[in-house]
Amino acid sequence: MRQLLNINRVRPKKSLGQNFITDNNFLLKMNDYIESSKRNIIIEIGPGKGALTEYLSKKNFKELFLIEKDINLANQLKLKYKKLKNIFIINDDALTFDYSSFKNIKETVIIYGNLPFNISTNLLTKWISDNEWPSFFNKMVLMFQREVADRILASHNNKKYGRLSVLVQSRCDVKKLLDAPASIFSPKPKVDGVVIQLKPIDNFSKININNLEQLLEQSFSSRRKKIKNTLKNYKQSLAKLEIDENLRPENLSVSNYCDLVKLIY
Repeated sequence: MRQLLNINRVRPKKSLGQNFITDNNFLLKMNDYIESSKRNIIIEIGPGKGALTEYLSKKNFKELFLIEKDINLANQLKLKYKKLKNIFIINDDALTFDYSSFKNIKETVIIYGNLPFNISTNLLTKWISDNEWPSFFNKMVLMFQREVADRILASHNNKKYGRLSVLVQSRCDVKKLLDAPASIFSPKPKVDGVVIQLKPIDNFSKININNLEQLLEQSFSSRRKKIKNTLKNYKQSLAKLEIDENLRPENLSVSNYCDLVKLIY
């Protein structure tokens, strides 16, 4: 009981983008999306006070890794789960943590996380930017702020569709699972969240992700301009693929961009 009181006394750190989930009804909904299997290796990013961890720890799994940057919270989680030999608390930054030990293993690796909104895009980009693809994870269930989630989920011909949409969708099948209103957090953030499921696909696995990112930076450098301007150096490739150069960047599909990368690089 004392350690539970201690963990609840930990104040959120604005510098770490900490917003703790406090709504049990929301956690019950999240629980429906937690897989239970003794073949699973689960990684939770930013467990905080352990609200979601409580549900993860009750499932069947081979190993559960909790990556928490806040040393006070990490120590409290170590106390709470010290008797469980297959739960490992790692006091580290998820952005710089080395995930290579999870590569090429026979178990199913699933990442769960209420991601700090201030680093969510960088984290996702890190996980999908490995040129060795499919990557180390088999599935991710992650919380993003709504604006970022909308960009991840957007289809072409949509104003929210952009560089992040193409990058993520070239690597993963994306699906919205849950809305996460600001009211479920403490402290209450200024924006709502959305929970998204991401599963790796290999449709474009031979595409060099760095080359794709470079092309997208050029294409979306000025959203209002047509691609005959932003991609003016690649007019022959556009013509070969029968892509109308009078289109705007958001009108090209993920396949269009990946086909362009194949031709250009």
